[in-house]
Amino acid sequence: MNEKNVFIKLNNGVQMPALGLGVLRSSSEETPAAVETAIHAGYRLIDTAAAYLNEREVGDGIRRSGIKRSDMFVTTKLWLTHYGYDTTLRAFESSLRKLRFDYLDLYLLHWPVPATFDATAESYRAAEKLLADGRVRAIGVCNFSPQHLKNLMEHAEITPAVNQVELHPSFNQRELREFDRRFGITTQSWAPIGGSIRRAGDAANDPLHHPTILQLATKYRKTPAQIVLRWHIDHGLSAIPKSVKKERIEENIDIFNFALTVDDMATVDALDTGVRSGPDPEVFDANTYPIKVED
Repeated sequence: MNEKNVFIKLNNGVQMPALGLGVLRSSSEETPAAVETAIHAGYRLIDTAAAYLNEREVGDGIRRSGIKRSDMFVTTKLWLTHYGYDTTLRAFESSLRKLRFDYLDLYLLHWPVPATFDATAESYRAAEKLLADGRVRAIGVCNFSPQHLKNLMEHAEITPAVNQVELHPSFNQRELREFDRRFGITTQSWAPIGGSIRRAGDAANDPLHHPTILQLATKYRKTPAQIVLRWHIDHGLSAIPKSVKKERIEENIDIFNFALTVDDMATVDALDTGVRSGPDPEVFDANTYPIKVED
């Protein structure tokens, strides 16, 4: 194996790189260089969001790299304060202006917001229109449980192409992955190497320091992060690790020259605690992170 990346065919036939760069908490000063570095290292998927407040800088980094827009797969997300049909359409146009793009590859609803699910469904209906109009190549959601997806699909005409969720060896979401697979939804992992655990201060469950991962890193002569990211790829998942450091960005994509055995995959699967480290989608609303997204 000597690929720079592998691709996942979404349920509408669009090809999405399996590994991408996430830019959550990447500052406006750091983001352009991180994106440019990632592209030169072989990344073709960049994942941002309106609430990350760095869409402009993502677009700048892509242009600075010299790569053709058509060679990139760019995702952004709708923030909760813009949920609703008309406000979604306006927010989408605002994201395009910031990125300075004519279209998006993937547009996601950032959270399900069960307390006001009617507005969530209206936003998804607007996303369906954007897809029909050719403004975006695929649409999906983030942080949706199987029940949230069932509720959404009762109102939707188009099954989401992607469900982006917290997923790492310590919280591997087996039930959700099976549900997504049954409906042809690609599961994409945020905090794939356990960043949410480290932010929560839960050192005991940090996969990068777990003896199982360390042993596999020695076995394969890879870093712990590379072992964990390869675990995602070998499960057929997409992963979007975040970094602004050149050496980490390059390290994270250097995972396509080996594969874990079935037994090794099972040992990593066994690290699951069933405990979420990031926010709970059942109670998440616009007050959880009071972010002001400018038009």
